[in-house]
Amino acid sequence: MSKKIMFNDKFCLTQAVLDGTKTMTRRIEKPTKMAAGYTIGDVRRFFCGCTGGNKRFFGLVNKKGDTIGILFPRYQVGEVVAIAQCYLDIGNPQFDKFGHDVPGNTNKMFVKVSLMPHHIRITNVRMECLQDISDENCMREGIKFVGELRADGYNDYYFSCRPTPKHSDNNMIGYFTSPREAYAALIDKVSGKGTFERNPFVVVYQFEKID
Repeated sequence: MSKKIMFNDKFCLTQAVLDGTKTMTRRIEKPTKMAAGYTIGDVRRFFCGCTGGNKRFFGLVNKKGDTIGILFPRYQVGEVVAIAQCYLDIGNPQFDKFGHDVPGNTNKMFVKVSLMPHHIRITNVRMECLQDISDENCMREGIKFVGELRADGYNDYYFSCRPTPKHSDNNMIGYFTSPREAYAALIDKVSGKGTFERNPFVVVYQFEKID
């Protein structure tokens, strides 16, 4: 195992994975190869295939029906991936030969896979447009249900945000009247304003926490 996966800590998504309440993630990934003169903006549909080694890929097709690119997802079905966490967050600070803190103590981009205590197994990989997400899958992405019915008949949904000194008493973001509305707001915060409206192609990874 040599791969790790990062979830957003500001919006408590790593913790949602560890809690078992987040079992899906949608990622915007760049094509592995594109024909000369084409970009992802020329793609109108896609198809799924497998290599001889049972490695899943997606063929990218333009409006004329020509295959203009190929995308190999970052993770494959059955692959075990380490959940990236800062060394300080897992209570295992690391130091260099001079006794100085290493970057991974506070930045999980620099952690070693072998030192990560928690892992997920990829159980399904597919591709879709972002707005194709269902309400059920919005919940699998980390959206939470308040559990109270409002006077106007709508339920409340929200997502979490790591408390800050200014807002230490409230880590809820929302409220929203549907899982879809809440997820649209969440993905815009994680991936940039307008992401949900832009409706990009995304790779959908479904997974289970194994430790």
